[in-house]
Amino acid sequence: MNRSEEFYEDVIFYFETNYINLGLTLLFLIVGFLIANFVKQRIKLRLVKKSPNRITATFISQIISFVIKTAVILITLYLLGLDSFTNKILAGAGLLTFVIGFALKDIGENFLAGIILAFKSPFRLDDLIEVNQIVGFVKDISIRETLIKTPDGKDVFLPNSIILKNPLFNYTIDGFLRYEFIVGIAYENSPTRATEIIEKTLNQTEDVLKGDKNPTIAIDELATNTINLKIRFWVDTFKSKKRSVHQSVRSEVMNKVVAALTSEGFSLPASIVELKNYESSNSLKIKLDK
Repeated sequence: MNRSEEFYEDVIFYFETNYINLGLTLLFLIVGFLIANFVKQRIKLRLVKKSPNRITATFISQIISFVIKTAVILITLYLLGLDSFTNKILAGAGLLTFVIGFALKDIGENFLAGIILAFKSPFRLDDLIEVNQIVGFVKDISIRETLIKTPDGKDVFLPNSIILKNPLFNYTIDGFLRYEFIVGIAYENSPTRATEIIEKTLNQTEDVLKGDKNPTIAIDELATNTINLKIRFWVDTFKSKKRSVHQSVRSEVMNKVVAALTSEGFSLPASIVELKNYESSNSLKIKLDK
């Protein structure tokens, strides 16, 4: 009988004599993981009620679940009679941590960055942020990465360390977001009168903030063909549960401003193209469609 056959028979004998112990140990492992998931959900729900930041609650619940599952695995090894192996794992935990930390430097870095982000709370779920020229809404944060949904529907899984190392722009953390756009009127029109019309239009738009966050209109540039007016206004991103709705306000305001100016007889000219004929002997024929 060769060694492979002996090993196979030893395995069969072990299972035949210890099947009850194996069954109970497997049951303990399954129940332990189920309890870990249950505790994770309960802690997350309780923290969400007490903390305004869901990201912190999610991250803490993930860490607690990880600790419980690790303990369940170690106890399972002990019940299987591998207590010496378990002791070696615990005794070598320091060295093992160093080796894993060196080999998986990026994962450890992202894990620590995730802890800092969870407790520092530079953003919350559905906040509009920009990192490394990536703009989107925060949808989730895990031990390793943060999920960002861009305005065009892309899901970007951004490593936590990148967020921590680079400048972070949060456009909605305090609930206020400013939009701006430029509208050009003809030189024969009055910019003062145009300002009055635009200001009246903005004040009549429900989602545009007033008071301390009054909209402003100012001449931005005397361009070749137009007098360019820059319009700035503020919106409240907390007004709706679905915080991405506020993006449609800019389009609504622009549409109303253009309609108000054209209804008052203002001209919004396009670019003027100048044609020159350098051959004076040849006439240039231009046909105008009526």
